[in-house]
Amino acid sequence: MNLDPLAILTAFGLIFLAELPDKTMFASLAMGTRMRPLYVWFGTSSAFIVHVAIAVGAGGLIGLLPDWVVKVVSAALFAFGAFMLLRSGGGDDDEDEEIRTVTGFWPVYSTAFMAVFISEWGDLTQITTANLAASNGTWSTAVGAAIALMSVSALALLAGRFIAKRVPLKTVQRIGGLCMLGLAVWSVVEIFTG
Repeated sequence: MNLDPLAILTAFGLIFLAELPDKTMFASLAMGTRMRPLYVWFGTSSAFIVHVAIAVGAGGLIGLLPDWVVKVVSAALFAFGAFMLLRSGGGDDDEDEEIRTVTGFWPVYSTAFMAVFISEWGDLTQITTANLAASNGTWSTAVGAAIALMSVSALALLAGRFIAKRVPLKTVQRIGGLCMLGLAVWSVVEIFTG
């Protein structure tokens, strides 16, 4: 295994910038306001590592799945997330009622893992990773891409925790729910425009 520092930095830079405005970052931010951020990060990071392995190991595998199926499942997951966040965001009359957050490592981990695992199929960063692996080396690309994706997730979770400390949780949940609903609509629009 020969690691090329320039290839690692190239993969990191390209993937970090491509993932920064991506829907997965916003989903991580929303999950981080309702679930334990470290558990969410483990789940998203695991999913990213699996995707990087698939991208560098068999870039052509992405083409086997129909794009519209991936987008439909992604839209359904985001819609479910929006429903859960908006439902728990309730009315202002129950402001004193304690809001339940999803706890426990495995429920949070599996939710975060599945949200990222399904929505990242055929994503720009996965395709870019596959292309970089072909030209810059498998291991260097894998290391750079994985660190970039995990860094974006951590950044989103830190931002989510920062926001949650300064804005009432119900407001954050409503905004997060609306963002998730927007991502569900975005995924459906991508079916017809992509």
